Amino acid sequence: MAVLAIDLGGTKLATAVVDTAGRILAMRAEPVEKSSVAQTEEQITAEAHAVVEASGLAWSGISRVGLIVPGIATCDGFAWAPNLWGDADVSLLAELSGRIARPIVMESDRAGCALGEQWLGASRGLSNVVFIAIGTGIGAGIIVDGRLIRGAGGSAGAVGWMALDPQFEDAYAAAGCWEALSAGPAVARRAGLASAQAVVAAARARDERCCRTLEEAASYIGMGVANLISTFNPQMVVLGGGLMQARDLLLEPIRREAWKWALPRAAKQARIELSQLGERAGLLGAARLALES
Repeated sequence: MAVLAIDLGGTKLATAVVDTAGRILAMRAEPVEKSSVAQTEEQITAEAHAVVEASGLAWSGISRVGLIVPGIATCDGFAWAPNLWGDADVSLLAELSGRIARPIVMESDRAGCALGEQWLGASRGLSNVVFIAIGTGIGAGIIVDGRLIRGAGGSAGAVGWMALDPQFEDAYAAAGCWEALSAGPAVARRAGLASAQAVVAAARARDERCCRTLEEAASYIGMGVANLISTFNPQMVVLGGGLMQARDLLLEPIRREAWKWALPRAAKQARIELSQLGERAGLLGAARLALES
């Protein structure tokens, strides 16, 4: 028996058939169709059928479907994904349930990544974990005593809105303070380059401005990590997302800053590690979500 995992991202749609041991039997990925909700739903449906066919299994061999979305998944089946469809709650679960004849469970992408790493990645087997994705935005999947923290409306873990600067700026209202200070676009903007990847490349070439920009980003990231350590007392904080590909430049400064700001007792109990699953964390988390449901 296996499950279907669907990772609906802001730029990419990935699907996989995964067995109960976490083995990926088939996987597909392509740019997400986001010109309308209907087209996204059609694409998800087509990719679901294609990946099941590629796995060699019939639909009778698929027990459930796990779906993660980039934003907020509400308890009543709505998805808020502004990077896809703007500021609207979409009845995604009901629409897909009419297209895919298997039970579907839906969560946020940050929660999916936390589950994936806890199942088969850096935080395997731990019951108190925070996964932080640092890329175009910043979000956290939070597991406390083995349970995902969802919040009243599904928005728990939207830590990009964490306040780290007492001087409020207009940009914080749109993206959140932490996100506006140290997510990928913020790093690029502060360095005056086109992308965070360009900043990282220049910093590795010892460009002074880019090195300073990454140092500032690491400082803010470390402060955010410290706040989460002090609040949730995790056994591990797992860092993922596109910006953390610059692990050689960021990981140790983040650790130093986090240890400086966090509650010392909680800091001694928490490790800060990099994601082991990378881009597969969300897919495997979606699979785990389906298996646990």
